Amino acid sequence: MTMREKLDLLERRRAESEQGGGDARLKTQHEKGKLSARERLELLLDEGSFVELDRFVVHRSTDFGLETQKFYGDGVVTGQGKIDGRLVYVFSQDFTVFGGSLSESFAEKIVKIMDLAMRNGAPVIGLNDSGGARIQEGVVSLGGYAEIFLRNTLASGVVPQISAILGPCAGGAVYSPAITDFIYMVRGTSYMFVTGPNVVKTVTHEDVTMEELGGADTHSATSGVAHFACDSEPECLQHIRDLFRFIPSNNLGEAPRGVGTDPRERRDESLLDIVPDNANKPYDMHEVVKRIVDDAEFYEVHREYAGNIICGFAHLGGFSIGVVANQPAVLAGVLDISASLKAARFIRFCDAFNIPLVTFEDVPGFLPGVTQEHGGIIKHGAKLLYAYCEATVPKLTVITRKAYGGAYDVMSSKHIRGDFNVAWPTAEIAVMGPKGAVEILFRKEISESKDQVAATEAKIEEYREMFAHPYIAAGRGYLDDIIDPRDTRPVLIAALESLETKRDKNPPKKHGNIPL
Repeated sequence: MTMREKLDLLERRRAESEQGGGDARLKTQHEKGKLSARERLELLLDEGSFVELDRFVVHRSTDFGLETQKFYGDGVVTGQGKIDGRLVYVFSQDFTVFGGSLSESFAEKIVKIMDLAMRNGAPVIGLNDSGGARIQEGVVSLGGYAEIFLRNTLASGVVPQISAILGPCAGGAVYSPAITDFIYMVRGTSYMFVTGPNVVKTVTHEDVTMEELGGADTHSATSGVAHFACDSEPECLQHIRDLFRFIPSNNLGEAPRGVGTDPRERRDESLLDIVPDNANKPYDMHEVVKRIVDDAEFYEVHREYAGNIICGFAHLGGFSIGVVANQPAVLAGVLDISASLKAARFIRFCDAFNIPLVTFEDVPGFLPGVTQEHGGIIKHGAKLLYAYCEATVPKLTVITRKAYGGAYDVMSSKHIRGDFNVAWPTAEIAVMGPKGAVEILFRKEISESKDQVAATEAKIEEYREMFAHPYIAAGRGYLDDIIDPRDTRPVLIAALESLETKRDKNPPKKHGNIPL
């Protein structure tokens, strides 16, 4: 066979490798509202940047007639590409080949690109669309999952790991995305669960649909497993591309600088009117954040879950930052189990990848109640405290209103290595709110009064004048300054500039024991 004939053969096999499970199965995929494995990569990566690896890999199984059913690639497309010119490693599972089920060869392909990503300091993006382990291969398939889980764990905090769930993801397969940093799902076509609706009905007699059990809205709003729920696959893949505007390629790199033109010294008059005069009235902390960050652009994470705390990425003076903010418009901004988990996870990602943390604080405390106590609010709240204490990145805090009790300590206070802590004049820093404090401090005096209501109100006003302000904390040095709200943006940018060379480290140890 001549060189040209061999090249013709190569081209035919390349073309065959790009057919997946064939036209009929691809048509079925499209009818479900899903893209093919390769179409997804075309949308995710910069045009023409994808370099495929292992396109000719096939499975090695000879049982159950599989020796006569072999497809190039064996159900997963792997390789490298670029997002905004930056190297990433990718795998895209192909549901048209054996339902995207994982075999030994399939796993080896994923393991290869994960090892390359670690060696080269590049993110890993997994596009998941799989029926799970390939039953015909038995324990060999299970071993393949374990090899992937190990690498997910070793890569955690070294390179960013992103998962998109673009079809089913069930059984043991869910634990690889669960270890990764961010999970994206698509409404109506993507599902995650350890056991499906049929098994649930058999074991617990509960009737539940796929969407109710493990759909995008369930996991983004109720379980908190997914960070983003998107309406379509193109939207999902674009959202992943957008994330890379804020995060670095590895734990030794720097996050990309923002390209906005928002003036560094910009002041915002509207910040004077956002916090209501009545301390019990809510307001939307999103409005505070957007008026301070560059170009009002905020990439929110876990938006539908634990709405009483806000987490997300932004640029501030060009610096990439992680924002954590109490949300007075939801549950008065109180900290509960879900909010603690959400914020702790986000803080640890930012710390692992050298992204400064900016905290906007308006917190009345931890949520009381039997459900919270029995659910372990002590343990889960401690995770948030642990995350803030452990973090060595620059930590900036702005107290806009309430900072009560232990929640004041937890929210990146000066006492847990906050680098720059300031407050607006509306800040109230105290052990507890005026009403609760008065009922404890002056219980006897009020009970002996002829007009208990009037006596209570008088004591509340007295307490407010004594403690419901930021000056005692500032007098102790617990606040670095009390600032005009309009100056928040330039003040924070100046602090970020001063902290660019920050060096801090934790005591040498194998690792800490976060309260899990």
